Amino acid sequence: MKELSKRTETFTDSVIRRMTRIANEYDAINLSQGFPDFDPPKEILNRLEQVAHEDYNQYAITWGAQNFRDALAKKQSKYMNLDLDSNKNIVVTCGSTEAMMSVCDPNDKVIVFSPFYENYGADTILCGADPIYVPLHPPVFNFDKEELENAFKQNPKALILCNPSNPCGKVFSKEELEYIASLAVKYDTYVITDEVYEHIVYAPYTHTYFASLPGMFERTISCSSLSKTYSITGWRLGYCIAPENIIEQIKKVHDFLTVGAAAPLQEAAVVGLEFSDAYYDELQKLYTHKKDLFINGLKELNIPHTEPQGAYYVMVDISEFGYDSDLDFCVDLIKNVGVAAVPESSFFKEKENRYIRFHFAKKDETLLAALERLKDMRAKMP
Repeated sequence: MKELSKRTETFTDSVIRRMTRIANEYDAINLSQGFPDFDPPKEILNRLEQVAHEDYNQYAITWGAQNFRDALAKKQSKYMNLDLDSNKNIVVTCGSTEAMMSVCDPNDKVIVFSPFYENYGADTILCGADPIYVPLHPPVFNFDKEELENAFKQNPKALILCNPSNPCGKVFSKEELEYIASLAVKYDTYVITDEVYEHIVYAPYTHTYFASLPGMFERTISCSSLSKTYSITGWRLGYCIAPENIIEQIKKVHDFLTVGAAAPLQEAAVVGLEFSDAYYDELQKLYTHKKDLFINGLKELNIPHTEPQGAYYVMVDISEFGYDSDLDFCVDLIKNVGVAAVPESSFFKEKENRYIRFHFAKKDETLLAALERLKDMRAKMP
């Protein structure tokens, strides 16, 4: 038989999702794949129950139901300090691949900070583009200005910016973003942002929307999602915000790639988009508490770790165990200790085996149970 597509040979299946499958097999506490084990806001669930019996079971407008886009434009105009038009500046998506395919041609170059969310590498390849990796240096994960400009000198079409960062929890400072912006102008480069953790930032850090910087809106595609903000990761409701000329291209790609996001879920989620500021304040308090609970637990166990500035992940240093493979370590951790993590090598372009990633978007009792099991990590690991 003829060979299948060669592009599928250039990347593997998701290591994150693989860890979830192994965790399920061994009944481990899953701190690998970043989804909560607590319910979304009851207002959204109540509306979903109503929507099931209303007339929202057929296709919505391909690029997003009008009332969803209206509510989203109102919310994001406020938080991004921009005047967004729901018909000109927003596409509702199921992911960010549409944005990349609207910007990049085959053999274009795309700058990706490393460590990176594993989808970025695969998405770049699926678009036919070539990634240029720029390291974020542990333990605080700052970039080197000279290294970044050297990447820009290779004439990239775009830069992908995950802020706050998955997996390392870095929140880019305004000064860092302004430097990136200056290079984007100097080298005429688009910036595709992933700001899904925009409302999960820990004091004293603050989130700055890249598109809100002077002169950046016209060259920025701001991608985000309702998944983390409203604890609805399974709903797959995302969106892109950009100037009208870019949005028109994303609409075409989106239409033929995914057709449209689920109409009933869009209708139910409108309730969340209309929440007051108090909801986001409480969300930040909730995750600050969970971060402190889990990080303090790691400290008590003398487990070396990074300090997240945003998002809900923490990187743990496993150097003391002497493993050559962090993937092998994570599999053994599931089997012997009963806690699932993600090997950090799946996030780094550089050869890196000393970190694993936990997430703390779980009920307090789940986090405490995981910490209880981790007490025995040194005794139970080979």
